[in-house]
Amino acid sequence: MKQLILLRHGEAGFSDGVDFQRQLTPRGKENLNRLGETLIKSGLKVDFLHCSSATRTRETSEIIKKYIKVEEEQLTRDIYQGNLETLLKILENTPKSAETCLLIGHNPTISLLLSHITHGNYIGLQPGMMAVIDLEINEWYMIGLGMGILKEVIQ
Repeated sequence: MKQLILLRHGEAGFSDGVDFQRQLTPRGKENLNRLGETLIKSGLKVDFLHCSSATRTRETSEIIKKYIKVEEEQLTRDIYQGNLETLLKILENTPKSAETCLLIGHNPTISLLLSHITHGNYIGLQPGMMAVIDLEINEWYMIGLGMGILKEVIQ
């Protein structure tokens, strides 16, 4: 069984027209540090991290990595630009050796992904909100509709 963790980036400020470069607000950073403190207690370890290359997701990743061990990571612009199908393809290409994968992305796509994989009601992930999903698969290429069970939501 694999485990997928979805994290929406922390609260970001407004920009002068360049959404990709929006940075986290002080409140967003504070909330992510609080999330990190919660994660320390859980003993969570991440084998592989997929992260959007947008500024706010990279900043989110750097904060979270202070609290949990991440073995390997990849920045991907496609997470920022992509749709549900794009995110599924990214996850399908997670290294076979990874048992736990963290994806840091954006709404509405990350919330749609959560709903799709768990085949459950739509949960709108707020900034800095995390969903932990147990996947009923042995290989990442098998990820899809209804293949996961929502274990918990952490904010």
